[in-house]
Amino acid sequence: MSDLSQLDLPPAVVTALVSALGVLLYVFAWRAVRGMSLLARIAARLVLAAVILVPFALLILLQADRLPETASRAPERPAAQAPASPRPSTRPEPEAAAPAPGKPSPAEAERKSDELQRQQAEERARQETEREAAARQEEAAARQEAERAARDSLEKARKKSAEARDAETKPDDAKPDIGRTRGIVQPPGGSGGEQSSPTAIPPPPPVAEVKNADYEVVPVYFGTDRAVEADPKRLKYNWERGRQLSIGRALVSVPSAHKVPMVERPWVVRIPYFQYKVYEETEDPKKHFTMREVKALSKDDFLAAVRERLAASARFKDHALIFVHGYNTGFDNAVFRTAQIAYDLKFDGAPFLYSWPSGGQVASYTYDRESAGQSEPHLRQFLEMVVKETGAKSVSVIAHSMGNQPLLQVLKELKLQAPAGVSINQVISAAPDVDRDNFENIARAIQGFAKGVTLYAASNDRALLVSRRFHGGVPRAGDVPEQGPLLIPGMDTIDVSAASTDGLGINHSGYAENNALLNDIGLLIQTGERPPNLRVPILESVKTAKGEYWRYPGAPK
Repeated sequence: MSDLSQLDLPPAVVTALVSALGVLLYVFAWRAVRGMSLLARIAARLVLAAVILVPFALLILLQADRLPETASRAPERPAAQAPASPRPSTRPEPEAAAPAPGKPSPAEAERKSDELQRQQAEERARQETEREAAARQEEAAARQEAERAARDSLEKARKKSAEARDAETKPDDAKPDIGRTRGIVQPPGGSGGEQSSPTAIPPPPPVAEVKNADYEVVPVYFGTDRAVEADPKRLKYNWERGRQLSIGRALVSVPSAHKVPMVERPWVVRIPYFQYKVYEETEDPKKHFTMREVKALSKDDFLAAVRERLAASARFKDHALIFVHGYNTGFDNAVFRTAQIAYDLKFDGAPFLYSWPSGGQVASYTYDRESAGQSEPHLRQFLEMVVKETGAKSVSVIAHSMGNQPLLQVLKELKLQAPAGVSINQVISAAPDVDRDNFENIARAIQGFAKGVTLYAASNDRALLVSRRFHGGVPRAGDVPEQGPLLIPGMDTIDVSAASTDGLGINHSGYAENNALLNDIGLLIQTGERPPNLRVPILESVKTAKGEYWRYPGAPK
């Protein structure tokens, strides 16, 4: 059966035939779902409309695209076969082909002109392709150089840190290790129902013992104020507000074939706006991040598991890292992202996630903004528990996008009521979707409570550009407008425009999807070294009237 595009039928006829066939199929499908309930019937008919009508509409458009091509060829036929008399002929008459000696016919001249224009267009396209390829190669080379330098810096810092620890702990090798369990008491009526000594810890599930050649299991200790979704297979949290703090632990398998810094997940093909899955690849722990377990825990069990993890830490000794996700993020995706950051940083401390009830859709911006704000009291409760009760000696926080909105307010309040000796190590604000003036006010307020505050900003973050338009054109704190990024005394600002990648298709997760940035975050958490160019020597210093900031090579000037 020949292709519709090769039939010599008038476009109007093909359009009518395709439309009639589409209508017949749709009417048949419409009647086929009459036995369903009202909501199921409406949903099924909408899906059928998309499945049936969209492909036929595309066929009609493809047929319509042939019209200009047909019109451009039409003048050539009479010119090449113009008869000298009413009698048809298969060969052009000499008079029509050559009206004057040595001079081409109008048809031949037009054909040569079209051919010349086509060749010129092809040459321009080829040159443009070569320029783009060269630009991509230069960008890739710059990124590789940045990643190499960052890796070298990270390795040097780790060696220095290891040597310092060895020097500190060597005289005490013979002493019993009491400090790891200091203050840890199994309360009466705990999860095991057994009494234990004041320094004993009930053994948590053996996460560290999970070994597999195909994947490695990473624990993520989470807090959330999302509502629970009914699912007989496993514990799930959806986009609705639970209005209370729930805590637990998720176990994520990271495949051995994992490529830094990706989050490998199965392919899913959906119909836009309907969220109807047309195709979904089978989940395979050898190739994908998978959720091995999601379990809600009591506070006692939660703290016991965290303390066990901290006691076993070495590279990031007694360190807690809290990640607060941003706009358009579901619970599972936030858990996977936290596991990816911990795995790629080789972070052996305790990785925490706070997941506020984001709608998890591009169109849910207004809901997400309000939902992030209402989660502040629950985030504060979670953050206080991690800082005061887990036994972590160093706590760092990474907030992404809209997640900065509740976090900054909580840090501002905690500073006023924090007990003596309690502080935050590093606050890393990645692409913050916060008003610039509000961000500046709060960042100044929390200085002294956090040992360091770092802002990663980007001029090519499309989600922040949309947010700026949504908020009346006021630049967001994570933007790099023409006048430059936000500069605040005591805060390090780094322009990561040249290091960002198209995370999630909207260039909004560059902090976690770029090796150079991940290495810098690892060095910052582990060493706290400042200014940034001491950690990453390739960073360029930019001095302005408002102060100094740093940027990766290749960023727009």
